[in-house]
Amino acid sequence: MSKSGHPVPPPEDPGEPSLLLDDQLCFTLYAASRAVTSAYRPLLDAAGLTYPQYLVMLALWEQRTATVKDLVVAVHLDYGTLTPLIKRLESNGLVVRERRADDERVVEVALTEEGAALRQHIRNLPLAIGEAVGLTDEEIGTVAELLRRLTVNVTLHTSQR
Repeated sequence: MSKSGHPVPPPEDPGEPSLLLDDQLCFTLYAASRAVTSAYRPLLDAAGLTYPQYLVMLALWEQRTATVKDLVVAVHLDYGTLTPLIKRLESNGLVVRERRADDERVVEVALTEEGAALRQHIRNLPLAIGEAVGLTDEEIGTVAELLRRLTVNVTLHTSQR
């Protein structure tokens, strides 16, 4: 029986890797990511943010101001996804965008007073998510470290192709 309770067909070749859904790391990561981000949704809805917007706000709360390029790197989103997201944050009064005077190709994003104040409004959100996750702080640290390593390893591997 598989983890989902379905009968497992025998592999055609015992040395062959499993093609069962429950045995795929990618599926486990996908399912966990969806579960965690869905736990964020009602909490972020109350603050008027989407999950990707929350990631950008976290980066800005840490740095106060950042270039779009820096945000692309920090939140692992591409320019095509990040630019409209920043525009929505700006239209909601949370950030302002400005081209650098010394290099107009560079766009800086800075928090407004309202954007900075939002941090205080949702400061307990990580505690609520921690409860939903149901792991100890040590377990969360271990999972986070393993996922960071996985990200670096896969990124290096795919960039060497």
